[in-house]
Amino acid sequence: MTYSSILSSAGLAPKELSRGSLAVHSPIDGAEIATISETVSQDFPAIIARAQSAFRQWRSVPAPRRGELVRLLGEELRAAKDELGALVTLEVGKITSEGLGEVQEMIDICDFAVGLSRQLYGLTIASERPGHRMAETWHPIGPVGIISAFNFPVAVWSWNAALALVCGNPIIWKPSEKSPLTAMAAHRCLERAIARFGDAPDGLSQLVIGGPDIGAALVESRDVPVISATGSTRMGNIVGPKVLARWGRPILELGGNNAMIVAPSADLDMAVRAIVFSAVGTAGQRCTSLRRLIVHESIHDDLVAKLKAAYASLPVGDPRESDTLVGPLVDAEARARMLAQLEKARSEGGNVHGGEAVKMGVPQGGAYITPALVEMPAQTDTVRTETFAPILYVMRYANLEEAIEMQNDVPQGLSSCIFTMNLREAETFLSASGSDCGIANVNIGPSGAEIGGAFGGEKETGGGRESGSDAWKGYMRRQTSTINYSAELPLAQGVRFDI
Repeated sequence: MTYSSILSSAGLAPKELSRGSLAVHSPIDGAEIATISETVSQDFPAIIARAQSAFRQWRSVPAPRRGELVRLLGEELRAAKDELGALVTLEVGKITSEGLGEVQEMIDICDFAVGLSRQLYGLTIASERPGHRMAETWHPIGPVGIISAFNFPVAVWSWNAALALVCGNPIIWKPSEKSPLTAMAAHRCLERAIARFGDAPDGLSQLVIGGPDIGAALVESRDVPVISATGSTRMGNIVGPKVLARWGRPILELGGNNAMIVAPSADLDMAVRAIVFSAVGTAGQRCTSLRRLIVHESIHDDLVAKLKAAYASLPVGDPRESDTLVGPLVDAEARARMLAQLEKARSEGGNVHGGEAVKMGVPQGGAYITPALVEMPAQTDTVRTETFAPILYVMRYANLEEAIEMQNDVPQGLSSCIFTMNLREAETFLSASGSDCGIANVNIGPSGAEIGGAFGGEKETGGGRESGSDAWKGYMRRQTSTINYSAELPLAQGVRFDI
């Protein structure tokens, strides 16, 4: 398919792709594929007002009815899966299966949220006072701002949007300026669902497009009580304090410097498959990408040899081709950062395999590079720094305690894993004295997550949780109530105050 046919199939009209100031380029070949209009800051008061008006209506709609809207969104996404997946590939550079997989994540979270709409459970709490009943209930909190990153241009929005909507909140979405077209197409799916729903309030979902000034307007608004922001730790350091300063609630999903421990008992063939996908999938541009490999000294050389062979066979090229496993980095700047980081690793004693710019057999203009496997003498400052690229640092360890200490000795705390057939090692890794990450896996890689579990991490990863489990509570306000159905007025803790 041509670029124009992909855009048209996704529901984007030529006239809206050629009349703005924001240039959008495809990582495939660096070509400009659109220039779109940006939201102007002067429009923000009206945008916020529409969201507040929508909230006053939507919060009173029964939650199962709100779930019906999300069910319709899931239907629209199923119908548009191929077109949206192709657009993800065009705008972000993911291989075809990963583009389709991202849309499937959207469908999955819609299914989850529909069920959740009938399970926004509270609690009944035993009261110490006779004739009293305590209860805990959850209520809609208000408009939710969603700031998403380029590497998952639509899936992370859907995690937030589906939960926020069933919880009774309007949404305002600011996508990355590197991937606004996929956002526009996904938002059209929600607009179609809203039209089918029939009686949703105006302003229930709004899309704002632009750079940091637009994000700042959203972050600083006191009328947007929740801001869910996905991106770099640097971005989180700006967003988090600003939201907290106005007594808002930030949900931050930031960086990850994720590790795998490979123990002596590990199934090495299975570990190699997990390592390669986790390290080079999405060209290493996932927050859950594997960046550090901590290998027991007894199997280090054997595993590195297997990985060298696997890396040498990886097809790098046009992500639309069926045999491609590694597409381009998002832009030339990302490739330059990767190359600079590899030079730092060399200066610290690293032995680099791969990490070379690819010029032949790939579309010209794209930032193609072979994934890098870097044998390091120790966990240096370079290793402890996250680089959003397919760099995998390999280090040795002597005992599990040392390996866990290395695993935890980075500023981030998103995802982690261990490959072992030893139950004692696995359980230690998952215990309070094991991995300090929000995600800890055994015999699977750190990259990728199912929507049923809450997604997020600790330390500089931000502490936020999205998607499954009880992450929905982040989009609601908790209320504790006490009801006195007796004829007396006893005070708690035995306090006497007779008048």
